[in-house]
Parts: sequence; structure tokens; C-alpha cells
Amino acid sequence: MTAIRALPLLARLPPKAMVLADRAYDADAIRDLIARQDAFANIPPMPHRRRRPAFSKHLYRRRNLVERFFNKLKNFRAVATRYEKDPRNYMAGVKLASARIWIRFNASAA
Repeated sequence: MTAIRALPLLARLPPKAMVLADRAYDADAIRDLIARQDAFANIPPMPHRRRRPAFSKHLYRRRNLVERFFNKLKNFRAVATRYEKDPRNYMAGVKLASARIWIRFNASAA
């Protein structure tokens, strides 16, 4: 089911893109779609695979940055509960929350 829902999201990748996904996306259909677009899939293979595709643990660790960002984004109640029903207003709220996260991060690093 995950593979079916992921296909439209991966339909227009830029060339040489790197797709970092978790093990649930380890499907031949997804890997083939990514390869046809001249992109690379760094997805941990399922344990039962006989032929294990190339996988870099080092690159996969970068995925954690995105996961942590989404976790911080969920601390903003208006974003997490989706108060705004209009997609444009919701995206504006996500962008404002993202800017606030970015400012907090950079202010504490200085």
C-alpha cells in the first residue's frame, strides 16, 4: 500500500536526486521509478531480499535531519492540528513555523 501511494509523489524527481526513505519504501516498483528518472534510491533493503541493492548508512543518517525538523514543526499547534483548512493558509503557517525554527536554531548557534 505504501508503494502505491508513493509513486505519484516520486513521479517528477530532478535528475541526480537522492531519495532517502525508510524500509517501508523498499519495493521494486519504487526503485525502478527512481532509476528511470536518473535519480538514486538510498533505501535500506528488507531483510528477506536475496539481492541487496546498494545502501549507504552514512547517507541514510542525513534523513534524520528531516525527521527531526518535522518533529519540531509538530510543536506548533496550528500546524499539527491543521486549524487552517485552506491549503494556501496552511502552507503559510508551515512556512512561518519553519522560519521560526530556523531563526531559533541560528540564534542559538551564534
